[in-house]
Amino acid sequence: KALNKAHSLDPHDAQISMYLALQLALVRQVPAAMEALQEALSLRADDLNSLHLLTLLLSAQKHHRHALDILDLALSQHPDNFNLLLTKVKLEEALLGPAAALQTCEDMLQRWQSCYDFSRLSETDDSSSLPAAEKSEVNPVVRKASIHLNLPDFQDASIGSLSPPSVAASRLEAALSEVSDISSTRRQGPSYIWTTLESIWLQAGELFMADGRLKEAQFCIAEAGLLFPNSHCVLLQRGRLAELRGQMNEAKSLYDEALAIHPTGERILLHMAHLLVKTGRVHLGEKVLRDAVQMHSTSHEAWSGLGEALQALNYSEASDCFFTALELESSCPIRPFVIIPREL
Repeated sequence: KALNKAHSLDPHDAQISMYLALQLALVRQVPAAMEALQEALSLRADDLNSLHLLTLLLSAQKHHRHALDILDLALSQHPDNFNLLLTKVKLEEALLGPAAALQTCEDMLQRWQSCYDFSRLSETDDSSSLPAAEKSEVNPVVRKASIHLNLPDFQDASIGSLSPPSVAASRLEAALSEVSDISSTRRQGPSYIWTTLESIWLQAGELFMADGRLKEAQFCIAEAGLLFPNSHCVLLQRGRLAELRGQMNEAKSLYDEALAIHPTGERILLHMAHLLVKTGRVHLGEKVLRDAVQMHSTSHEAWSGLGEALQALNYSEASDCFFTALELESSCPIRPFVIIPREL
């Protein structure tokens, strides 16, 4: 109501139109959101948040190719925006598959390194007035960290006489042992730098899991865990990896840890419920899913999961849940609308 009133008072304010569009998108009124956003873009065609929201709205309408074109336009103006790049990864995965999207993750790691390497981080200490050559010597720990900003590839069997599993294990062990001594030092500087790097590693890990490359996924998740060992996002990914390996007890333990830190996390609740249903604890899974749809009423995956649990219990409510899931999925963006910053 407040945004509608503000818009009526000043229809030529692009920011008000954009925030009105965002609010409409959050309640899944996609056509109305698109109309308000077109007004915002007609007033300010190069606005970063408006272009990003347009990308998400197009993806909600399942126009993924068009969404990617708009995103590339936004990236041509904001090439170092990691929020845009994470959306690009999701669109590429949907259009081209996980293997193709991994290249963008690789590019993101290199871009992160060029944006936030030791020369930038040293601005936070007393050496910031030193020449660049001396700065690199003042902060050797951060320089060492940049060695590992490449995605792993454990499929190459040509290294010595080791078999591929041995190569994977040895590379993983070597990399992690080198990195472990810098984990506590990596987090100097603004926290968003490190949460961004965590997001990139976890996104890469997710893509590797989708591509069936669990060793590489383990490496990426471990890298994220060295930055934030108690992150609920890291614990969730570790749980997913354990589940894919058939380690159900380990997976449940990790999901429990993640929920203890973030009890309302949508993805954690969904994976926990799926695991419970899969392992025969359907009633408990149903309870978790009912909690999930209460907290995340627009989550089509939560409604679909609840439908599957109810169907397994022969409850007639299942069909209503499936219908709701289908309706919500038809307006679901490639990433949640809440990723658009809301700040005046």
